[in-house]
Amino acid sequence: MILAGGKSSRMGTPKALLPFDGEPLIAHIVNKLCGMFADIVVVAAPGQNLPRLPVRFTRDELPFQGPVGGIYYGLSAAATELAFVTSCDAPFLNLELISYLVGRISVHDVVVPRWQDRLQPLHAVYRKQVTPLLKDQLDRGELRPVFLYQKVRTLEISEGEIRRFDPEGLSFLNMNTPEDYARALNRWEVQGEQTRRHEIQRDKTRRQGDASPGLHVSASPCLTITVELFGVARLLAKTREVPLSIPEQANLSEVYEALAEACPVLVGRVIAQDKRSLASGYACNINGRDFVRNGAIKVNPGDRVFILSADAGG
Repeated sequence: MILAGGKSSRMGTPKALLPFDGEPLIAHIVNKLCGMFADIVVVAAPGQNLPRLPVRFTRDELPFQGPVGGIYYGLSAAATELAFVTSCDAPFLNLELISYLVGRISVHDVVVPRWQDRLQPLHAVYRKQVTPLLKDQLDRGELRPVFLYQKVRTLEISEGEIRRFDPEGLSFLNMNTPEDYARALNRWEVQGEQTRRHEIQRDKTRRQGDASPGLHVSASPCLTITVELFGVARLLAKTREVPLSIPEQANLSEVYEALAEACPVLVGRVIAQDKRSLASGYACNINGRDFVRNGAIKVNPGDRVFILSADAGG
Protein backbone atom coordinates (compact mmCIF):
# COMPACT_ATOMS: atom_id res chain seq x y z
CA MET A 1 0.00 0.00 0.00
CA ILE A 2 1.40 3.39 -1.04
CA LEU A 3 -0.02 6.57 0.48
CA ALA A 4 0.10 9.37 -2.09
CA GLY A 5 -2.53 11.84 -0.90
CA GLY A 6 -0.48 14.21 1.25
CA LYS A 7 -0.50 18.00 0.82
CA SER A 8 3.18 18.33 -0.27
CA SER A 9 3.00 21.85 1.17
CA ARG A 10 6.69 22.12 2.13
CA MET A 11 7.81 20.66 -1.22
CA GLY A 12 5.70 23.18 -3.15
CA THR A 13 4.78 20.61 -5.82
CA PRO A 14 3.14 17.15 -5.71
CA LYS A 15 5.79 14.77 -4.40
CA ALA A 16 4.33 11.75 -6.17
CA LEU A 17 5.09 13.34 -9.56
CA LEU A 18 8.69 14.44 -8.87
CA PRO A 19 11.08 13.03 -11.51
CA PHE A 20 13.23 10.26 -10.06
CA ASP A 21 15.52 7.98 -12.05
CA GLY A 22 13.75 8.95 -15.27
CA GLU A 23 10.16 8.44 -14.09
CA PRO A 24 7.65 9.94 -11.64
CA LEU A 25 8.55 9.11 -8.04
CA ILE A 26 5.31 7.17 -7.51
CA ALA A 27 6.16 4.97 -10.53
CA HIS A 28 9.67 4.40 -9.15
CA ILE A 29 8.22 3.11 -5.88
CA VAL A 30 5.54 1.00 -7.59
CA ASN A 31 8.15 -0.64 -9.84
CA LYS A 32 10.28 -1.46 -6.80
CA LEU A 33 7.40 -3.08 -4.91
CA CYS A 34 6.12 -4.98 -7.96
CA GLY A 35 9.14 -7.23 -7.56
CA MET A 36 7.73 -8.44 -4.24
CA PHE A 37 3.95 -7.92 -4.16
CA ALA A 38 1.34 -9.09 -6.66
CA ASP A 39 -1.30 -6.62 -5.45
CA ILE A 40 -0.51 -2.95 -4.83
CA VAL A 41 -3.00 -0.32 -3.66
CA VAL A 42 -2.28 3.39 -4.08
CA VAL A 43 -4.28 5.69 -1.81
CA ALA A 44 -4.78 9.10 -3.47
CA ALA A 45 -6.50 12.28 -2.39
CA PRO A 46 -9.87 13.22 -3.93
CA GLY A 47 -9.24 14.63 -7.41
CA GLN A 48 -5.48 13.92 -7.30
CA ASN A 49 -3.95 13.27 -10.72
CA LEU A 50 -1.52 10.36 -10.94
CA PRO A 51 0.02 8.53 -13.92
CA ARG A 52 -1.32 5.23 -15.21
CA LEU A 53 0.21 2.46 -13.08
CA PRO A 54 -0.21 -1.34 -12.65
CA VAL A 55 -2.00 -0.84 -9.32
CA ARG A 56 -5.46 -0.51 -7.82
CA PHE A 57 -6.35 3.05 -6.87
CA THR A 58 -8.52 4.08 -3.97
CA ARG A 59 -9.17 7.58 -2.66
CA ASP A 60 -9.61 9.21 0.70
CA GLU A 61 -13.28 9.96 1.32
CA LEU A 62 -12.17 13.13 3.11
CA PRO A 63 -8.86 14.81 2.18
CA PHE A 64 -5.85 15.27 4.46
CA GLN A 65 -6.80 13.01 7.37
CA GLY A 66 -3.16 12.17 7.97
CA PRO A 67 -1.53 8.72 8.04
CA VAL A 68 -4.46 7.15 9.90
CA GLY A 69 -6.84 8.16 7.11
CA GLY A 70 -4.56 6.82 4.38
CA ILE A 71 -3.98 3.53 6.18
CA TYR A 72 -7.70 3.14 6.90
CA TYR A 73 -8.82 3.71 3.30
CA GLY A 74 -6.01 1.53 1.97
CA LEU A 75 -6.78 -1.39 4.28
CA SER A 76 -10.46 -1.07 3.43
CA ALA A 77 -9.56 -1.58 -0.24
CA ALA A 78 -6.92 -4.28 0.34
CA ALA A 79 -7.61 -7.74 -1.07
CA THR A 80 -5.30 -9.46 1.42
CA GLU A 81 -5.28 -9.87 5.20
CA LEU A 82 -1.88 -8.19 5.52
CA ALA A 83 -0.53 -4.99 3.98
CA PHE A 84 2.88 -3.39 3.99
CA VAL A 85 2.37 0.38 4.09
CA THR A 86 4.73 3.04 2.75
CA SER A 87 4.52 6.59 1.45
CA CYS A 88 5.08 8.01 -2.02
CA ASP A 89 8.20 9.93 -0.98
CA ALA A 90 10.41 7.04 0.20
CA PRO A 91 12.67 6.24 -2.77
CA PHE A 92 15.14 3.92 -1.02
CA LEU A 93 12.92 1.01 -0.06
CA ASN A 94 14.81 -2.15 0.95
CA LEU A 95 13.01 -5.34 -0.12
CA GLU A 96 15.01 -7.49 2.29
CA LEU A 97 13.87 -5.40 5.24
CA ILE A 98 10.28 -5.38 4.01
CA SER A 99 10.33 -9.17 3.67
CA TYR A 100 11.67 -9.44 7.22
CA LEU A 101 8.89 -7.20 8.59
CA VAL A 102 6.20 -9.22 6.82
CA GLY A 103 7.75 -12.45 8.11
CA ARG A 104 7.56 -11.21 11.72
CA ILE A 105 3.80 -10.53 11.72
CA SER A 106 2.97 -14.03 13.08
CA VAL A 107 0.54 -13.49 16.01
CA HIS A 108 0.72 -9.69 15.86
CA ASP A 109 -1.61 -7.11 14.35
CA VAL A 110 1.07 -4.54 13.55
CA VAL A 111 4.81 -4.78 12.93
CA VAL A 112 6.46 -1.35 13.10
CA PRO A 113 10.16 -0.41 13.01
CA ARG A 114 11.71 1.96 15.50
CA TRP A 115 14.52 4.01 13.96
CA GLN A 116 16.47 6.70 15.84
CA ASP A 117 14.01 6.38 18.71
CA ARG A 118 11.01 7.10 16.49
CA LEU A 119 8.35 4.66 15.34
CA GLN A 120 7.95 4.47 11.56
CA PRO A 121 4.20 3.98 10.90
CA LEU A 122 4.64 4.49 7.14
CA HIS A 123 7.06 1.61 6.85
CA ALA A 124 5.05 -0.99 8.71
CA VAL A 125 2.84 -4.06 8.29
CA TYR A 126 -0.84 -4.01 9.32
CA ARG A 127 -3.56 -6.63 9.53
CA LYS A 128 -6.80 -5.76 7.81
CA GLN A 129 -8.69 -6.56 11.03
CA VAL A 130 -7.47 -3.29 12.63
CA THR A 131 -9.56 -1.30 10.12
CA PRO A 132 -12.53 -0.71 12.50
CA LEU A 133 -10.18 0.68 15.16
CA LEU A 134 -8.72 3.11 12.62
CA LYS A 135 -12.24 4.23 11.71
CA ASP A 136 -12.93 4.91 15.39
CA GLN A 137 -9.77 7.01 15.56
CA LEU A 138 -10.85 9.06 12.54
CA ASP A 139 -14.23 9.69 14.16
CA ARG A 140 -12.44 10.96 17.28
CA GLY A 141 -9.93 13.02 15.30
CA GLU A 142 -6.96 10.92 16.46
CA LEU A 143 -4.80 11.15 13.36
CA ARG A 144 -1.60 9.56 14.73
CA PRO A 145 -1.12 5.78 14.27
CA VAL A 146 0.53 5.49 17.71
CA PHE A 147 -2.96 5.51 19.27
CA LEU A 148 -3.67 2.27 17.39
CA TYR A 149 -0.48 0.60 18.61
CA GLN A 150 -1.63 0.93 22.20
CA LYS A 151 -4.82 -1.04 21.46
CA VAL A 152 -3.57 -3.99 19.38
CA ARG A 153 -0.82 -6.62 19.40
CA THR A 154 2.08 -4.48 18.19
CA LEU A 155 5.61 -5.75 17.59
CA GLU A 156 8.34 -3.10 17.47
CA ILE A 157 11.42 -3.91 15.39
CA SER A 158 14.58 -2.59 16.99
CA GLU A 159 17.27 -0.52 15.31
CA GLY A 160 19.69 -3.41 15.69
CA GLU A 161 17.40 -5.71 13.71
CA ILE A 162 16.91 -3.05 11.03
CA ARG A 163 20.65 -2.54 10.58
CA ARG A 164 21.06 -6.18 9.54
CA PHE A 165 19.27 -5.26 6.30
CA ASP A 166 19.58 -1.48 6.04
CA PRO A 167 22.66 -0.26 7.95
CA GLU A 168 22.06 3.43 7.17
CA GLY A 169 18.29 3.39 7.60
CA LEU A 170 17.73 4.67 4.07
CA SER A 171 14.33 2.97 4.08
CA PHE A 172 13.10 5.79 6.32
CA LEU A 173 14.57 8.63 4.28
CA ASN A 174 11.67 10.60 2.86
CA MET A 175 11.49 13.95 1.09
CA ASN A 176 9.57 16.89 2.51
CA THR A 177 11.46 19.88 1.06
CA PRO A 178 13.28 20.74 -2.19
CA GLU A 179 16.55 20.33 -0.27
CA ASP A 180 15.55 16.80 0.76
CA TYR A 181 14.74 16.04 -2.88
CA ALA A 182 18.11 17.32 -4.10
CA ARG A 183 19.97 15.23 -1.51
CA ALA A 184 17.98 12.12 -2.44
CA LEU A 185 18.77 12.56 -6.14
CA ASN A 186 22.46 12.93 -5.37
CA ARG A 187 22.45 9.85 -3.14
CA TRP A 188 20.68 7.84 -5.85
CA GLU A 189 23.31 8.84 -8.42
CA VAL A 190 26.13 7.85 -6.04
CA GLN A 191 24.51 4.49 -5.34
CA GLY A 192 24.05 3.88 -9.06
CA GLU A 193 27.71 4.56 -9.75
CA GLN A 194 28.78 2.22 -6.95
CA THR A 195 26.49 -0.51 -8.30
CA ARG A 196 27.89 -0.10 -11.83
CA ARG A 197 31.47 -0.41 -10.53
CA HIS A 198 30.57 -3.52 -8.57
CA GLU A 199 28.96 -5.13 -11.64
CA ILE A 200 31.99 -4.32 -13.82
CA GLN A 201 34.35 -5.89 -11.27
CA ARG A 202 32.11 -8.94 -10.89
CA ASP A 203 31.98 -9.48 -14.66
CA LYS A 204 35.75 -9.04 -14.91
CA THR A 205 36.33 -11.63 -12.18
CA ARG A 206 33.92 -14.03 -13.87
CA ARG A 207 35.67 -13.68 -17.24
CA GLN A 208 39.06 -14.28 -15.64
CA GLY A 209 37.73 -17.38 -13.95
CA ASP A 210 36.24 -18.73 -17.17
CA ALA A 211 39.61 -18.26 -18.88
CA SER A 212 41.56 -20.19 -16.22
CA PRO A 213 42.68 -23.60 -17.54
CA GLY A 214 40.99 -26.52 -15.88
CA LEU A 215 38.55 -24.40 -13.84
CA HIS A 216 35.04 -25.83 -13.38
CA VAL A 217 36.14 -29.10 -14.97
CA SER A 218 35.39 -32.24 -13.03
CA ALA A 219 36.69 -35.69 -13.76
CA SER A 220 33.74 -37.23 -11.92
CA PRO A 221 30.32 -37.85 -13.44
CA CYS A 222 27.82 -35.11 -12.56
CA LEU A 223 24.13 -34.87 -11.94
CA THR A 224 21.92 -31.80 -12.36
CA ILE A 225 19.48 -30.49 -9.77
CA THR A 226 17.59 -27.22 -9.36
CA VAL A 227 17.57 -25.09 -6.21
CA GLU A 228 14.49 -22.87 -5.87
CA LEU A 229 14.77 -19.88 -3.54
CA PHE A 230 11.99 -18.14 -1.62
CA GLY A 231 11.65 -14.93 0.40
CA VAL A 232 14.84 -13.15 1.43
CA ALA A 233 16.99 -15.81 -0.28
CA ARG A 234 15.36 -14.95 -3.62
CA LEU A 235 15.75 -11.23 -3.03
CA LEU A 236 19.43 -11.58 -2.19
CA ALA A 237 20.25 -13.83 -5.15
CA LYS A 238 17.98 -11.83 -7.47
CA THR A 239 16.81 -15.06 -9.08
CA ARG A 240 14.16 -17.66 -8.43
CA GLU A 241 16.01 -20.78 -9.54
CA VAL A 242 19.64 -21.87 -9.57
CA PRO A 243 20.53 -24.96 -11.65
CA LEU A 244 23.52 -26.83 -10.24
CA SER A 245 25.79 -29.55 -11.60
CA ILE A 246 27.20 -31.59 -8.72
CA PRO A 247 29.04 -34.92 -8.42
CA GLU A 248 27.01 -38.10 -8.45
CA GLN A 249 26.15 -39.36 -4.97
CA ALA A 250 26.38 -35.78 -3.66
CA ASN A 251 24.56 -34.92 -0.46
CA LEU A 252 22.80 -31.75 0.73
CA SER A 253 25.95 -30.34 2.31
CA GLU A 254 27.60 -30.49 -1.11
CA VAL A 255 24.54 -28.83 -2.63
CA TYR A 256 24.93 -25.95 -0.18
CA GLU A 257 28.62 -25.66 -1.10
CA ALA A 258 27.78 -25.50 -4.81
CA LEU A 259 25.04 -22.96 -4.16
CA ALA A 260 27.45 -20.82 -2.11
CA GLU A 261 29.84 -20.80 -5.06
CA ALA A 262 27.07 -19.88 -7.51
CA CYS A 263 25.53 -17.22 -5.21
CA PRO A 264 28.17 -15.92 -2.76
CA VAL A 265 25.73 -13.26 -1.51
CA LEU A 266 23.83 -16.00 0.34
CA VAL A 267 26.77 -16.94 2.56
CA GLY A 268 26.33 -15.71 6.10
CA ARG A 269 22.69 -14.83 5.51
CA VAL A 270 21.01 -17.94 4.12
CA ILE A 271 23.91 -20.39 3.96
CA ALA A 272 26.04 -20.76 7.10
CA GLN A 273 29.63 -19.56 7.08
CA ASP A 274 30.90 -23.13 6.78
CA LYS A 275 28.99 -23.30 3.46
CA ARG A 276 27.83 -26.84 4.28
CA SER A 277 24.61 -26.04 6.13
CA LEU A 278 21.81 -23.49 6.22
CA ALA A 279 21.86 -20.46 8.48
CA SER A 280 19.50 -20.32 11.45
CA GLY A 281 15.94 -19.57 10.40
CA TYR A 282 16.09 -21.36 7.03
CA ALA A 283 14.75 -24.75 6.02
CA CYS A 284 15.25 -27.15 3.13
CA ASN A 285 12.57 -29.19 1.36
CA ILE A 286 13.20 -31.74 -1.38
CA ASN A 287 10.67 -32.02 -4.23
CA GLY A 288 7.96 -30.38 -2.17
CA ARG A 289 7.52 -33.46 0.01
CA ASP A 290 10.01 -33.73 2.86
CA PHE A 291 11.71 -31.12 5.04
CA VAL A 292 15.29 -32.25 5.57
CA ARG A 293 17.80 -31.15 8.22
CA ASN A 294 20.46 -33.83 7.75
CA GLY A 295 23.17 -32.61 5.37
CA ALA A 296 24.22 -36.21 4.66
CA ILE A 297 21.00 -36.93 2.77
CA LYS A 298 21.81 -37.83 -0.86
CA VAL A 299 20.19 -36.00 -3.77
CA ASN A 300 19.14 -37.55 -7.07
CA PRO A 301 19.23 -36.34 -10.69
CA GLY A 302 16.40 -33.89 -11.39
CA ASP A 303 15.64 -33.17 -7.74
CA ARG A 304 14.25 -29.76 -6.84
CA VAL A 305 15.65 -28.40 -3.58
CA PHE A 306 13.56 -25.63 -1.99
CA ILE A 307 15.18 -23.18 0.43
CA LEU A 308 12.83 -20.99 2.43
CA SER A 309 12.47 -19.11 5.67
CA ALA A 310 11.44 -21.36 8.53
CA ASP A 311 10.47 -18.30 10.62
CA ALA A 312 7.87 -17.21 8.08
CA GLY A 313 6.46 -20.72 7.77
CA GLY A 314 7.26 -20.86 4.04
